[in-house]
Amino acid sequence: MVSSEAAPLAKTGGLADVIGALPIALGETGDEVAVVIPRYGSIDLKGARRAYDQIPIYLGPARHVVAIYQAASTPFPLYLVDCPPLFDRKGFYGESGVDYPDNHIRFAVFARAALAVARLLYRTEIFHCHDWQAGLVPALLRSSFSTDPTFLGSKTVFTIHNLGYQGLFPRSALAEAGLEPAVFRPDGLEFFGRVSYIKGGISFADALTTVSPTYAREIQTPEYGFGLDGALRARTGVLTGILNGADYNEWDPRNDPLIAAPFSADDLSGKEACKRALLAEFGLPEAALDRPLIGIVSRFTRQKGADILAEVAAEIAAEDIYIAALGSGEAEYETFFQQMAADHPDRIALRMGYDDGLAHRIEAGADIFLMPSRYEPCGLNQIYSLRYGTVPVVRATGGLDDTIDESTGFKFAEYSGQALLGAVRAAAQAFSNPALWRRMMRRGMQKDFSWKASAAGYSALYQQLASGA
Repeated sequence: MVSSEAAPLAKTGGLADVIGALPIALGETGDEVAVVIPRYGSIDLKGARRAYDQIPIYLGPARHVVAIYQAASTPFPLYLVDCPPLFDRKGFYGESGVDYPDNHIRFAVFARAALAVARLLYRTEIFHCHDWQAGLVPALLRSSFSTDPTFLGSKTVFTIHNLGYQGLFPRSALAEAGLEPAVFRPDGLEFFGRVSYIKGGISFADALTTVSPTYAREIQTPEYGFGLDGALRARTGVLTGILNGADYNEWDPRNDPLIAAPFSADDLSGKEACKRALLAEFGLPEAALDRPLIGIVSRFTRQKGADILAEVAAEIAAEDIYIAALGSGEAEYETFFQQMAADHPDRIALRMGYDDGLAHRIEAGADIFLMPSRYEPCGLNQIYSLRYGTVPVVRATGGLDDTIDESTGFKFAEYSGQALLGAVRAAAQAFSNPALWRRMMRRGMQKDFSWKASAAGYSALYQQLASGA
């Protein structure tokens, strides 16, 4: 697997969680998996083994030297591409909201280094590449390395975790990244006169996947395709959606060390203790114990529905419903949430930033979990919420639509504040019937979205590719 992130060493979002968990699940199916990621400045090499020294990588006349380390104490081989001038920086992709201007070079070097790992350290049948940062691997195998006997017969899988991030660069990036001019064409890397690294995966991989069945259909439409729907429709025969899994070793209220009290579908008594503790942590009144408490753990962006939530947050608070939110994101929505919390201090409470422990406590203590996303490739928080007896209210898109039904949560289709408000009101009405609410909680808690089913889907795809079927 070639990825720009892998938990716990390098994480900005769900991609890292997938790469941290899926190889383990695949190992249980009998597949052997190794992972290659960059060695960012935040990754400590203490204990890591220097697996290969001084690999020169040429991008045209430019020469970059990388070393390969193997991380210590990982459940699968995890290789780190070490090139300090390119990767030993404060951020992974940029700083202060601005992308690094040499990202096209950084991830071109990374792609070639991943091929070097396969040549020198870990011979593989399948390259499974994730998101735009790994998109050049399939492109290189079909161009510069197409006659290399090392890779004869090897196959590629490209997984789209979020089509909104495409790795777009000016045409000049083609030469600077050491790419052959022949790949710059509409059915290659060309995207309206620019170079698109994600198109490297879409155009040249043997198989395409994305992280939920509904998202696989959605991205083939103009509404969700970000200009790539035509390229994806052209390859619809090799595109499948395989739902992400949840790591129940980390997310299970029966044995979660980060929450106030354990609980289960058979014994929900600890849920009230978690709600009481969450109200205290956020400074919300004890009177909220008897009213619906909405939890939010999110990036405050339009993708996550911050704009339509902003339309109706005051109306939600006026319904005697409480909100405990954790997140950060676009400045206008951060400001909005701060203002709402200031205007309604007894109803809406906010914590800015990322806090994994608090995310667990929100999942455990809230009654309702809100995910009003404009689009959501898979989503994991709604799956965690089910396990914690926290009833999801979601927009019917992507993985949210695939994982929540009327027996376990509430969905709305139209992307509007009023549709969101209607779903919240329906949930609040159901909350007022304790017996009905407990039945809904328990049905959600009994759902199984573990990595086992996802791994079986990927393993079957690998076998099909390896057999030449």
